[in-house]
This record gives sequence, structure tokens and C-alpha cells, in this order.
Amino acid sequence: MTALTSIPTVHKDLEADLARRLAVVVERIAGQLTSPIPEVEELCRHVERYRGKMLRPVLALLCSDAIGRERTDVVTREVATVAAVVEMIHLATLVHDDVLDDADTRRGAPTIAKMRSSEVAVILGDFLLSQAYHLCSSLDDQRTALRVGEVTSAVCEGEMLQLVRRGQADLDEETYYTIVERKTAALIAVACELGAKHAGADDETARRMYDFGRDLGVAFQIQDDLLDLVGDEHVVGKTLGKDIEMGKVTLPVLHHLAHCEAGERADLTTLIRAQVPLNGERRTIVGRLHATGSVAYAQKAAADLVERAKSRLMALPDTDARDQLLLMADQVVRRDA
Repeated sequence: MTALTSIPTVHKDLEADLARRLAVVVERIAGQLTSPIPEVEELCRHVERYRGKMLRPVLALLCSDAIGRERTDVVTREVATVAAVVEMIHLATLVHDDVLDDADTRRGAPTIAKMRSSEVAVILGDFLLSQAYHLCSSLDDQRTALRVGEVTSAVCEGEMLQLVRRGQADLDEETYYTIVERKTAALIAVACELGAKHAGADDETARRMYDFGRDLGVAFQIQDDLLDLVGDEHVVGKTLGKDIEMGKVTLPVLHHLAHCEAGERADLTTLIRAQVPLNGERRTIVGRLHATGSVAYAQKAAADLVERAKSRLMALPDTDARDQLLLMADQVVRRDA
């Protein structure tokens, strides 16, 4: 059960059920990501390595169960399709992100951009998006396609805002959270919302699940930003230190810039604006972030968001699915990859 190897489950029966249903999602993705052109087919098979814990599909499946309705064959089929669509969009963003970040590795393997070229990676990401929308159109309720399109636009807005603000060390927290809520949290949130919606949730409950996913998604990104600084490259499975190298000001760096001495602020600002390789300076920077309490500040921000996300689940029935969502929420800030 590759997707869940690092996600504890509340009991073995639930673990087995999730593994079985995730296998259906994986089959649906593989069936959609195919091409009669051998070169394209090879790239599709390589991008399968980008799949990690499959957080978004797992959340879609669990949120469909957590509302307490009976799981019918129709619900099972529709939620699996939603889960596959969201994961394919996520894979597309990863392929594109590796181009934007000039990353060499992803999940311990060469990125598409490194293996082929940035041009190929861009078009492959577009192909993934196209195939995701193709699959989404198979659902009877086209409101899902409209919602997925709306959220994907928000993801693009977040990425564009981050690109425009690259190298700007004067970024404020409000703008940071605007970026994160769009580029990362929105897709996680809509996976939760649509998983619940296709299982029969009313509008209020579906909105609550969206809010749960949004809070969880922001916390997830803050933890990602921390791991880019303090993580172990062999554990994380990708090139680290890329945020500062690419001129991205993340929450711990933002806090540090507001609390360090003027000389240090000027040095780090110059580094952010230059957008050059750190050349081994990551450990030094991390030490300075610890000294100003900036790592702890970002950790607390993520932990507070997780607690708020968990509180949104308390109105749901007391089920194994809800318990699993609570457990997964805690894991967001405990993970090291």
C-alpha cells in the first residue's frame, strides 16, 4: 500500500479499505494518462513516479465517508473519479513547478525537465491538465467541472502572484497567505469538498469540508516551506534550499527578516534578490532562523491551522473516517517528507 506507508491509520480494516479504493483511483489515472505515441506514453509512465502519499485522493475518499451517508456504487465511482481528477491536476502542477524552480529531482528521481527539457515538461503538464478535465467531463453533474475549473484558476493565480513577487524581500504575511491559499490549499480543499459533495453532503457540510481542507493545505505548505530549509534531502526526495535560491520569501524567512539585525537583513535581502545558488549556505541560514525564533514561529502557525482544521470536523458523525481525518491532520505538521 505505497500511498499510505507513512500515514498511520486508526485500524487495519480502514487501511485495507483505503488501499483497495486508492488502487481504483490509480487505475483510473493510468487509464486516462495514456497515448498511442510511444514517446508520450513513456513520459506518462515516468510521471507516475511523482505520486507520493496521494494526500488529495485519500482526503476525497475519507471526506466522502465522514459525512455518515451510505456508500453506494454510484458514490464509490464518482468519488474515485473526483479523486483521480484532483491528483492529475496536482501532478501537472508538480511537473510545472519543477520547471519554475529549476529542480533536478522529484521523489528521488530526475524531473521531467531534467530528464528531457523544460519545453517537454511544460507541454506534459498541459497534457496532464487536459486529460484531467477530460476525465472530469465524464461525471454526470457538470457543476463539478465548473468547480474544478474555478479552483484550478485559483491555483494559477497563486503561482503567478508568487512569480511576480519573486525576489521581493518586503513580502508581507497577508500576501504570503494569499499565495499559499491559492497555489496549494485550494486544490486540497476542493478534494475534501467534492468528496463530501458526491457522497450527498449538503451545501453547509461541503463548505465545512472545504474550510477543513483549506486550513490543512495552508499548514501543509508551511511545513513544506520549513522542510525546504531544515529537511534532509535524502528523506524529502527533492532538491532543498530552492525557495531562497528562486527568490521566494516563505513564512520562516519572512518572520526572520522582520526580527533580525539590520546587517543580517541586508545580507539575506541581497541573497533573495540575487536568486543565486546557496552553495552550502543553507545550514548557516537555518541557524540564524532558529536564533530569531522564526522556525518555531512557522511551526506554531502550522500547528494552529491544524487545530482549527480539526475543530471543523467536530460537527460530523463520530466515525472511523472522521478519526482518520483527525489523525492525518496531526501528521501534516509531524511529517519529514
